Amino acid sequence: MKKQFIINEKQGSTNIIYLNQPETRNALAMEMRMALLQALEDAEQDDDIKCIILTGSGKGFSAGGDISAMKKEIKPLEGRKRLQESHPLLLKMLSMEKPIIAAVNGAAAGAGFSLTLLSDLIVASDEAFFVQSFVNIGLIPDFAAMHFLPALIGTQRAKELMFLGERVSADDAQRFGIVNRVVSSDQLLPEAIDMAEKLGKKATASMGMTKKIMNEHLNKDLKNLLEMEAQGQDICFQTEDFKEGVQAFFEKREPNFTGK
Repeated sequence: MKKQFIINEKQGSTNIIYLNQPETRNALAMEMRMALLQALEDAEQDDDIKCIILTGSGKGFSAGGDISAMKKEIKPLEGRKRLQESHPLLLKMLSMEKPIIAAVNGAAAGAGFSLTLLSDLIVASDEAFFVQSFVNIGLIPDFAAMHFLPALIGTQRAKELMFLGERVSADDAQRFGIVNRVVSSDQLLPEAIDMAEKLGKKATASMGMTKKIMNEHLNKDLKNLLEMEAQGQDICFQTEDFKEGVQAFFEKREPNFTGK
């Protein structure tokens, strides 16, 4: 049976998109990314859809990149291409004029954390947490986190989260300015749906234009950052630290990094 990486559920004028690989904590495999891009493009073309909610199946939002796919050797330039193939998804989330609400129901780690930052609004369960986990396996933040996180919380705080790779609770994420609202886990989807319905009753044309103008103004250098990010990640994929980080991850131990 073919895997269903994305589940689409329509409720009135709201399109709920579930990342649907709970057995991998909704790791963002390339098939998942392409399926999500297609779901967003379909929602963009559907005049009945006014707002999109992005959430995760199971107990987590997304564990980020698919580390199992990183166990094999990544040759030079492969890592750069790997990130470049994700750029249409990132740019679609930013350019589509319909608002996207991230309903974070558990762990949002690595690229999963970055994915929430590409949304327009974030509602989090009180059981959710966020972690810039890239440094823990010897990689640099990707999915444009180095652009959006400092813009939200300031450079010093962003460096702290990226350098230490520690968990941030939903309450702290709200205090830092990452999350808009924190609710109990049983109220997460109802809260997100209520917010989506309120947005759907607004002047959606002007709201969409507001999003478009704000994003184009604030993200003028984004494409340059994405290329630098792709090149930097490609270099990191070749390091001994990355190989050690991946091995330690699967052996469930602390990595022994050497800076090489």
